[in-house]
Amino acid sequence: MKTSNTIYHMATVTRERRNQLNGHKSVVIWFTGLSGSGKSTLAHSVEEELYNLDCTAFVLDGENIRHGLSSNLSFRDDDRKENIRRIGEVAKLMMESGVIAMIAFISPFKKDRNLVRQLLPQGDFIEIYCNASLETCESRDVKGLYKRARAGEIKSYTGIDSPYEAPDNSELVIDTENESLEESVIKVINLLKSKGVIN
Repeated sequence: MKTSNTIYHMATVTRERRNQLNGHKSVVIWFTGLSGSGKSTLAHSVEEELYNLDCTAFVLDGENIRHGLSSNLSFRDDDRKENIRRIGEVAKLMMESGVIAMIAFISPFKKDRNLVRQLLPQGDFIEIYCNASLETCESRDVKGLYKRARAGEIKSYTGIDSPYEAPDNSELVIDTENESLEESVIKVINLLKSKGVIN
């Protein structure tokens, strides 16, 4: 709930000054896809590569956030929306602090992802769709969550009894079903270079 009793405080150390200090642009990179599509694996591998390039980057993983910031939320549609709203606001703050914020969330609904895109200045939201078939994702299901969802033990599981809406025009589509992790990392790094995020 917004209130008229608070005033937004403008910092003198701006995002632009932090970017200049860091030697790269801060952006939000949003990895989306089914559970098991390789979002977190790719995001953390990109983070490692950015670290080696002396860039300040950090991964926010959907499951980790569910243990803290969003621990009070269920997987109902309205709570999923609130989960994405929260992480969108956190990602914006991280970007303002000069960080390349990488978000690895299923984020199944186009509308919710687009709300985060609209929250940020144009060009600062980079959506990466980790594309893998449901069959492939289920075959990678080391935690057995798909199996439990098909057995009815988990309700509203994305891809089983809750939909996943693939992006229509994401900045990059990664075929995580057929490409190697190394190939995928190179594609992301090249995209960031082409957009002037890193040198």
